[in-house]
Amino acid sequence: MDRPPTSISPYPASSATTAPHPQALLASPSSASAQPNTSNLMSISPSRARKSSDDTYRPKIITTVGAKPACLVNASVTYVGNDQIYAFGGFDQYTDEVYNHVLRLNLVTRQWNLVDNYGDIPGVRMGHTTTLWKGDKLLVFGGENEHRSYLFDVIIFNLKTATWQQPELNGPAPKGRARHSAVIYDDKLFITGGMAGEETSHVLDDICYLDLKTWTWSKSYRFVSRYDHSSWIYNGRIWVYGGIGEDMERTSEIWWLDLEGTPAYEGPLSYGTGNRWMLSPRAQRHRFSQGLLQSASSTTGYAANSSSVQTSAAQVPSRNSTVAPGTISSLRFVSSPHLPAQNVGTHFHVFSSGSLLDFATPASFVSSYETSLSSLDLDTMRWQKLADGKDLFSPNYRWQYCTMNEDGTQAWLLGCPTDANTTVEGAGEYLSDVLSVDLRKLGLLGNNLTMESRLDNPRMSISSDSNIRSHLSGIGADFARAFDQPPENGSSGADFVVTAERDDDFADDITMDGDAHNIVVANPSKPIHVHRLILTTRWPHFARLYASGMLEYQNKKLHLPEPYSAVRSFLYYLYTDSIATPPPTPANPQPSPTLADVAGMLVMSNIYDMPRLRLLCVNRLGKELDVEHAAIIWERAGTANEEWLRQRAATFCMLHWGRVVRTEGFRTLGRKSLMELCEETADAEGRVVGGDELEAVGGFGARFGSEGGHSRKRSSVAGALTGDEADGEEDGEDEGMDVN
Repeated sequence: MDRPPTSISPYPASSATTAPHPQALLASPSSASAQPNTSNLMSISPSRARKSSDDTYRPKIITTVGAKPACLVNASVTYVGNDQIYAFGGFDQYTDEVYNHVLRLNLVTRQWNLVDNYGDIPGVRMGHTTTLWKGDKLLVFGGENEHRSYLFDVIIFNLKTATWQQPELNGPAPKGRARHSAVIYDDKLFITGGMAGEETSHVLDDICYLDLKTWTWSKSYRFVSRYDHSSWIYNGRIWVYGGIGEDMERTSEIWWLDLEGTPAYEGPLSYGTGNRWMLSPRAQRHRFSQGLLQSASSTTGYAANSSSVQTSAAQVPSRNSTVAPGTISSLRFVSSPHLPAQNVGTHFHVFSSGSLLDFATPASFVSSYETSLSSLDLDTMRWQKLADGKDLFSPNYRWQYCTMNEDGTQAWLLGCPTDANTTVEGAGEYLSDVLSVDLRKLGLLGNNLTMESRLDNPRMSISSDSNIRSHLSGIGADFARAFDQPPENGSSGADFVVTAERDDDFADDITMDGDAHNIVVANPSKPIHVHRLILTTRWPHFARLYASGMLEYQNKKLHLPEPYSAVRSFLYYLYTDSIATPPPTPANPQPSPTLADVAGMLVMSNIYDMPRLRLLCVNRLGKELDVEHAAIIWERAGTANEEWLRQRAATFCMLHWGRVVRTEGFRTLGRKSLMELCEETADAEGRVVGGDELEAVGGFGARFGSEGGHSRKRSSVAGALTGDEADGEEDGEDEGMDVN
């Protein structure tokens, strides 16, 4: 193939506003007549002119106004969509009152409002759960009232009408409880654990569910003893993590119960199943004690609803000893480099993107430097640290509640400054501030995109019958067969050619003369045969370029100054909508994109403004970061201005320095990049030390300590493990799990 020297010029004025990257350049229409037989150079690769970025992500703190609620204990805080957070109930430790107020926070106006509510208003309570249902209703279950009686009632709050309704329930009602967990799955409200009792409280170990179609309770089964824990649904299972067990110690065990494929949890319950025990709202009022809560002024400027009816705990059937149907599994984490210590700081556990997130926030005796945001991948059971606490949490704030949006892309922590005025009589702490955390900035995809990108996604599997053995699903499996098939094959229909830089000569293939816009393509790669329709439909930048009548319209050729393997993977993504890593098979002969390819695709997603591809790349690179590719990922993340991933890769390189410097990826870095990577050491006085010396100064204790003890403050020494010690660390992480 002849060398195609090409001259390019900047964007014309008419298209300057649509340029996705300041370094992206297009050929002018006049160049078509001057060189009709050459390929057009799409853009200058930014890997040769990386610009520094100060775009480090820092969550912002929102200070609210209005009827700010006090920092109540065991209230419920729920994000309901439309930039609104609802708070209900709770105990005021300063006034010793329990409330049943409904408050609403508008995140746009930053305004708290006390909501006027109507209907069957529930009694005061704390330790209850509030779950969003059908997008416009809140389901409140259980809790304990001002008499410390445990409740078992279910009340529905309609967000549109601000009206309470108490449904008529059937079946064997569960024990009254507080500080339990609740989650909705398949039109069923699952309740796990909590505290109960009459004279003395004890930890419950049961699980039951309320069928929301028939309003019928199931039997209660034995599962795991826990309170103050979190539960969520993922992959057909209910998961339980954290909290306090019967030994009154905080735990890092994770339990899960298979729901799919278990008849006891599938299908609606009929009225009268099990040990039938039904109480209508009217019967409940007759059977249990009644009382009116006296109006009392509070520091927040409003009083409890005086019409609330109080109900005490019921006499319920004795503790059921039947083990829950389905497979029950548990895993105990003994130690791990990134295992958050549950007894240090204030922890919030939430679910997002197939992972458990652990917000280890500052407490009164814990600084932000000893906190973090960590994630546990539920498919691999590996802990990772997504961010240090000093990058997320201000040392001047404490956080009491955490809530998330339904897609798991945004989290809000509610709290107050630590210097709140509590010395003046009648004053107290309020939920005055909100920390807004965009989890997509930390490499998380969100629940919807995570499910779409899974290889076993059942939602699209029925779309393709001709590729049932392919790892791809739906129409992407069919398109994959037509990718990069030469026209001479007869059936491919390819009508466009894309070339790239040869992988072995990428650093030397493009040269510039005195004019920064005059670029010579020295030795392009072999052609990649594609379909113009696919590129126009899936690649917005190409669609704009082609519609403008540029050189590609006549030549049907395009050159991208990026490595051939990365360009090919990028085009393959346009066909399949996947960057997953299954091995090549006869049904899928295309090679899977390596981490180096994905790192190159990350740069291209930044150039061409493709946010979905950017999220997929950041997520995979963050999860699969390894010694061989750490240096490459670090450089490409900097090129793409992905500061979170760049810092993560730099920390990994420092930790495994002895092995990283011996990799091929490290050797391919340019001189400037090598100098910048070496300067990533946080302390100017830092030095590289061996494993024995690092252990002697307590370096391993600070980083690899288990949750049993209080973590030490970090040493100013920048430690790097040798190869043998790094291998030992990985082995230790594998051994730090007990599976039951």
